[in-house]
Parts: sequence; structure tokens; C-alpha cells
Amino acid sequence: MATETKEKKNVAKGFQPLGDRVFVTYTEEMERTAGGIYVPESAKEKPQRGTIQAVGKDVKNVKVGDQILFDKYSGSKLKIDDEDCLILKEEDILGVFTS
Repeated sequence: MATETKEKKNVAKGFQPLGDRVFVTYTEEMERTAGGIYVPESAKEKPQRGTIQAVGKDVKNVKVGDQILFDKYSGSKLKIDDEDCLILKEEDILGVFTS
């Protein structure tokens, strides 16, 4: 079985967040219950995970490429080229995943 390699484009190209804001991409994953029902991430009350694509000049604690955890209801959501994106303040980031 051949594996597909798909180069991910930078959706933040040409976009620069202002001040202490960051531009994040994320995916809403689906979870399957024991009964076979798929529950979208948007129906859950837990934080979400995303990747920082661009940062404003006043951002101090995170950088482009960091995997972060943020609250479900924080920031401004938008869709660019069928990809879920979010603009949020640095203070709304709950944590950074380390490798």
C-alpha cells in the first residue's frame, strides 16, 4: 500500500498578526463512541490543540511551529483554503507541547 505524502502549504503566508496575537491552524477531530456515533470536537468541552503559523511582534513565549493548547472558546475563528484557523492573544494559550 503506497503512502501519500502531502506537502502542507503555509496558510499564514502574507498574514502578520498584530501585537500579542498569534495565528494558529487546528483540526477538529472526530471521536467515535462505543455505540458507533461520531462526536465532533466542537461538541466537546475540552481545550484544543493547534500549530502556530505566525506571531505578532509583541509575542514573547511562543514561536512559529510550536504545538499549543488553547481554550475551545478563545480567539476569532476563520477558514482559509478549507483549513480551520484561529487568531488569538498570547494570554489565551494554555500551554506549549514539548518534544
